[in-house]
Amino acid sequence: MSVDLDKYFARIGWDGERAPTPATLRSLQHAHLLAVPFENIDVVVGTVPSLDVGDLEAKIVRGGRGGYCFEHNTLFAAVLERLGFGVARHTGRVRIGARPGEIRPRTHLVLAVRVPGTDGPRLLVDVGFGSVDALLEPLPMIPGLTRDGRGRRHRLVLEEPEETDGPVPVWVLQVRSGDGWRELVSFTLDPAPAPDINLANWYVATHPRSPFRRLFVQRTLPAGHLALDGTRLTRTAHDGTVTVEEVDGERGVREVLEAEFGIVPPPGVRPRRED
Repeated sequence: MSVDLDKYFARIGWDGERAPTPATLRSLQHAHLLAVPFENIDVVVGTVPSLDVGDLEAKIVRGGRGGYCFEHNTLFAAVLERLGFGVARHTGRVRIGARPGEIRPRTHLVLAVRVPGTDGPRLLVDVGFGSVDALLEPLPMIPGLTRDGRGRRHRLVLEEPEETDGPVPVWVLQVRSGDGWRELVSFTLDPAPAPDINLANWYVATHPRSPFRRLFVQRTLPAGHLALDGTRLTRTAHDGTVTVEEVDGERGVREVLEAEFGIVPPPGVRPRRED
């Protein structure tokens, strides 16, 4: 099943030119991020999210929900392919919070996009990272190139291949933080077929030590960022000012999800999943 473009564009409030151009890609990525929150509610209530495009359309487009990286980027890839972009899917390792030398499993999905009819480099696109440091615009896949995008500065660097990743180089997405660079995610350009993506999705949703077993919701705002981690609500303004407040219990969490994130959650949503 292919995604219904009319319904998707209505969901994200986008009415641009439906042509596979750099401008279309850039505006689509930003519109998606502003409209669709990052959330793991299905995992919290004990469900493995489906990556079937029809199911994603029902949940995110018609149901007004969000999702996590596999859902966001699977849906966005389907939209881009309908428009004529070339899209390759690659799995990556989240490096935020990793210990030096720690090799995490491939639990993230990124997209490498080609604009037809151009000789430019592939573009890294990721609408499923969710954090305050996430990419808001496509990033040319040129090692060392620094790109400012809507107030955030990113670059890609190449590392020598690690034994775990085989003979191919490792790309690392970094964000400018203070006087230095902070690593967000690493990935290689070997293809990630659907069975591998589905396996990673199942692992993230079911593993006892998965960080997504607790409620984690994020939203990109026109002038900032909003994050709900359990019962902790963090607001980050465009100037970097951060305010934190505690949400009062399950009822308070549901109210915040509806009022702040635009999500009407299903029954059984608790700040932390109970086993």
